[in-house]
Amino acid sequence: MSERIRRETRRLVRQLRTPRPTLGPESAYEALLDQRLQTLTAQLEELKGRVNGLIFLVVGTVVTEVVLRLVLAGR
Repeated sequence: MSERIRRETRRLVRQLRTPRPTLGPESAYEALLDQRLQTLTAQLEELKGRVNGLIFLVVGTVVTEVVLRLVLAGR
């Protein structure tokens, strides 16, 4: 029984000695910075979606124009 207590005590002491990473912000500045970065990331994702939509619109327009010119040139 005492050997079990010693092993458990050693294990707990090892756990207390190992540093644990901090998962949250340590100051109000870091919290504000994290919030701003998350907002900026969301806005960037929205912008990427809009740019992709514009690219598809332009490519679709060019393809349509080429097809129309080929069809009309064949007449």
